[in-house]
Amino acid sequence: MLWPSIALLSFVTLQRLAELVYARRNTVALLARGGRECASEHYPLMVAMHAAWLFGLWLLAIGRPVVLGWLLLFMLLQGLRLWVLATLKERWTTRIIILPYAPLVEGGPYRFLSHPNYAVVAGEIAVLPLCFGLPLYAVLFSLLNGIILAIRIRAENACLKQTVT
Repeated sequence: MLWPSIALLSFVTLQRLAELVYARRNTVALLARGGRECASEHYPLMVAMHAAWLFGLWLLAIGRPVVLGWLLLFMLLQGLRLWVLATLKERWTTRIIILPYAPLVEGGPYRFLSHPNYAVVAGEIAVLPLCFGLPLYAVLFSLLNGIILAIRIRAENACLKQTVT
């Protein structure tokens, strides 16, 4: 049966494309308000890894059955993703944009974790392939994502320390 795998991959692909549009709009607005991009060197690598992850799923997962338990966990992660987006609002972007003199967001999921968006993404990178019964794919991309997140979080934390509240 093709349609469940195509429907799930289409949902994720459209979601990611919509988020890129939203992130771009927010980035432009933040820069116009005096924000500055920080530590952008790793950004192309991060984009390439995410694109390869999704492209590979389109190649490997089409026609595979969707495992209901993993799908439910993935949908829970989507709720957490929406919580992050709703909390950050116009400050959510895929880049590290520092807005001088703006206080850090401390509400929503940021009460519990300093980087909840990255926790959600790490979950998605692992769980979506597991929805299709692809555990080695989940491990491979989780390792790659972990390396990129280690660089990203270190860079973001250093940039955030430069802001004055």
